[in-house]
Amino acid sequence: MDDVADLLAPLQQPLFTLLDTPVSWTEVLGFGSGALCVWLVARQHIANWPIGIANNLFFILLFGTAGLYADAGLQVVYIALALYGWRAWVAGGPEAAAGRLPVSRTGARTWWVLLSAAAVATAALTLFLDRATDSDVPFWDALTTALSLAATYGQCRKKVECWYLWIAADVVYVPLYAYKELYLTSLLYVGFMALCVAGLRGWRRELDGRADTGRPPAPPVGAAA
Repeated sequence: MDDVADLLAPLQQPLFTLLDTPVSWTEVLGFGSGALCVWLVARQHIANWPIGIANNLFFILLFGTAGLYADAGLQVVYIALALYGWRAWVAGGPEAAAGRLPVSRTGARTWWVLLSAAAVATAALTLFLDRATDSDVPFWDALTTALSLAATYGQCRKKVECWYLWIAADVVYVPLYAYKELYLTSLLYVGFMALCVAGLRGWRRELDGRADTGRPPAPPVGAAA
């Protein structure tokens, strides 16, 4: 454990100061990899998955240090979901068109399941964080965790509504990270919201175009053949 701590120590060193708060290498690398990942998702580029996994690793260290324990643990789940999503985007499955998983809408039953699961997860995580950790933001940490998990599932299946869930989570993340003095990460999530809006518009445009023509869309940049 000491060897791991020594290895990670340089990443926690301040790189510069923002609003009188030191910003570490970990936060800067999380900023860069996170922005690139969301941009790639919006373009349906397969490289979003490995970039996203790197981003998760940086955020495990960052959030664990900041006392955002649910967000830190969430990154581990993200990695597992990224592996699932990576495979789904490549393999396509029964929904595949033109050799790839197409953008589609979330059915009413799936919506109810996702929202119900998010509500239960928020309540359970809030109780756990409040009683088992020193978190001073148990509800907000739990809420963003639940919304993000639901959004990630939708992203894995290329459900256009995943962008609405990401936007809802980001609306909470921005002030939450500012409160925890993670100002660069808070700024990153402002950028995430803009990228989410762009992603939503692009995915809806593809979905509407396919409905108008009745033909499968051409594979986007970086899509598996």
